[in-house]
Amino acid sequence: MEQNLEARVLELEQTIFHTKNIFSFDEASKFLNLSKSYLYKLTSGNLIPHYKPQGKMLYFEKEELENWLRQNPIKTQAQIAREAQQYVMSNKPLKK
Repeated sequence: MEQNLEARVLELEQTIFHTKNIFSFDEASKFLNLSKSYLYKLTSGNLIPHYKPQGKMLYFEKEELENWLRQNPIKTQAQIAREAQQYVMSNKPLKK
């Protein structure tokens, strides 16, 4: 029974991330899977979008965190090859 209860609590915690739009500092740390100290470093350096409505407590918007996570995508080899092929086909050498 106790394991079942723990599993249900974990499931409910995961559901929170799908329904909430604004996260507290602790929730954002869990959502991003970052340590609290590293998240604090990101906020103090203004490297991650966040809000301080009263000048003290930190809050985060879920959509902004998701966009922040999607920064600097790494292209696959297939994407690079496709882009190279498109570049070669559109930039044919000039005939002299």
